[in-house]
Amino acid sequence: MADILVLYYSVGGSVRRMAELLAEGVERVPGAAARLRTVPRVSTGIGAAAAVPESGSPYCELGDLEECAGLALGSPTRFGNMAAPLKHFWDGTSLLWQRGVLAGKPACVFTSTASLHGGQETTLVSMMLPLLHHGMLILGVPYTQAELNATRSGGTPYGASHFAGVADDLPISEHERTLCVAQGKRLAEISVKLLK
Repeated sequence: MADILVLYYSVGGSVRRMAELLAEGVERVPGAAARLRTVPRVSTGIGAAAAVPESGSPYCELGDLEECAGLALGSPTRFGNMAAPLKHFWDGTSLLWQRGVLAGKPACVFTSTASLHGGQETTLVSMMLPLLHHGMLILGVPYTQAELNATRSGGTPYGASHFAGVADDLPISEHERTLCVAQGKRLAEISVKLLK
């Protein structure tokens, strides 16, 4: 069984919903299973993050990365970059990097932004950088996916994206939804092939 880790950080819920859609795509592939994980907020000294999330996905542990056959990484956009809690998590993976644990495993990225031109593509590319340093094989969304040419909201060849609005209240569009599911399915299909 190809265990696909869908690792994300979400504040308003849009990235969490995208993660669920990617996981749906993973689950459509025979021989693949999705494992949803998140990361805690970074403590600013005002209040420490809970040791265990009260609801939703459990916090990711390094063992989740070791065990996965593929990885989907999702974050909201913060000034054209991934959110600090997700970056903080990746900064703590140097022991895995030293051992080459993730080298050769496929990965993809996804994001949500408050504005349509709020840095979706730069965020996706910035999220690829630690994955490339780990030796992962980066997968995008090919233009054979017709929705990529038709979308009027989110969706890029670098990875699935969503335009959530300033209040994070815009629902995921049909094209965005289709691209999320397709990206999860593609990641799972390639992960299963690589395991053979």
